Parts: sequence; structure tokens; C-alpha cells
Amino acid sequence: MVKVIASSVRKGNVLEVDGHLCSVLSAESFFPGKGTPTTQIDMRRIADGVKVTQRYKTTEQVERAYVEDRDFTYLYQDGEQYVFMNPETYDQLPVDGDVVGDLAAYLQEGMKVTLSVFDDRAVAIELPQRVTLEVVETEPVTKGQTASSSYKPAILSNGVRSAVPPHVGVGTRIVVMTADGSYVERAKD
Repeated sequence: MVKVIASSVRKGNVLEVDGHLCSVLSAESFFPGKGTPTTQIDMRRIADGVKVTQRYKTTEQVERAYVEDRDFTYLYQDGEQYVFMNPETYDQLPVDGDVVGDLAAYLQEGMKVTLSVFDDRAVAIELPQRVTLEVVETEPVTKGQTASSSYKPAILSNGVRSAVPPHVGVGTRIVVMTADGSYVERAKD
């Protein structure tokens, strides 16, 4: 275990709180005009999946668990679990749906991901920053609106809603951010 200050904690870190390992869902620091700066950390206990919120002074020490980040390849979904393979040993690692969370929509067969592993159990997942998806539903392309900065709603091939520029039509492959599903650019393929 390593001691770190609360303000340096980030999403995906694993902390030890009251003897339980917790995966960080979000960490937000508050700097009021008067008073002590604080950091609020929302976590999920790995053992039982219970959400916990703790508030620390920004400079307070917290226990960060040593987790090993390893590269894996996504294979398939099996009920509530997602199966990943270690590309070096070909060992398969099932990961609970709770760990994957909202990122499940962006998983694609053969995708390279980074799993944070503690005691041979995945406790957090990190996907590539960008993925290429196809637009399956959107308003028709409007002529003469190519330079407009207004975006229109679209549904992507993974079922996620996003906002795309007016010149993007159905069947267009686009690159989106996995963090929030926002449009980046048209796919170059």
C-alpha cells in the first residue's frame, strides 16, 4: 500500500478504506473562498459492490492499493460478465459487469484494453480514448449546412446517442470519445 494525498486520486484508482478495497468512480476537489479545500471521492467497494462517498481534506493521506495494470484483449460477453484474454499467456479473465459499467457499450471484439488487476481479479478497466462506430440513425443531410457549428442528434451502431455535424449521414463511420460519446471526426477508413 502506498500513501498519496487525496487531491491526487483519480478515477480508476484503487484505495483501501476501512480495510476494504474500493475502486474510485469519481474524485472532485473543492476550493472554497474561505475554509479548508476538500476532495470528495465516490467509490465502489470491490467485495460487495456498495457505493461509498468519502470527503477528505485535500492534503490528507489516503491508502492507495498496489494494482497491476495489464493489457488484455476483449473476447465476448457471457451473461453479466465480460471475458478478456491476456495476449501473452492466452489466459481468460472474466470481469463483472459492475467493473465495466457504462463503458460496455464501447467494447468491440478484439479491442485492446487495460485492466487493473488485484489478486487475479479485475477492479477497473480503461478503454482506448477513441473508437470508430457507424451512424445508424440521424436526420437527413442538409445541403448548404456544411459550415454550420450546430450539431444534430444521432444513434450509433452500439446504441449510444451522440451529436454529429449536419454533413454526417446514416452509414457514415465516425470516431467518438469513449469517455462521453462525443464526436471527434469522420473515420479515415
